[in-house]
Amino acid sequence: MTQSVSFRITRTAEDVAQTLNALSQRLVKLEQRLESVDLQLRQQQEAQAMPVAEIERLDGVDQILQDCRELLLQSEPAQLHGEEEHQHDQQHGEHEHHDEAMAA
Repeated sequence: MTQSVSFRITRTAEDVAQTLNALSQRLVKLEQRLESVDLQLRQQQEAQAMPVAEIERLDGVDQILQDCRELLLQSEPAQLHGEEEHQHDQQHGEHEHHDEAMAA
């Protein structure tokens, strides 16, 4: 009976060792895959990153656009006022023309 128990312990220890070995190999493969994915991710991020000069140039364009918007907003009330006067003059002129036609 001692030999039977000893055999079972030995057999179980061998099974545990094989399982541990298989798990270790899988862990190594997973670590390698993780490193590969990390490398690919870093390469993609580097490829997508804009150079500093281009970012500065785009910031300058943004500032120019903002300045243009402000100028348009500042000139808009003056244009609206000028258009209202023009429309008023046209309407006033039409009334005078209509009155002259009625008098004749």
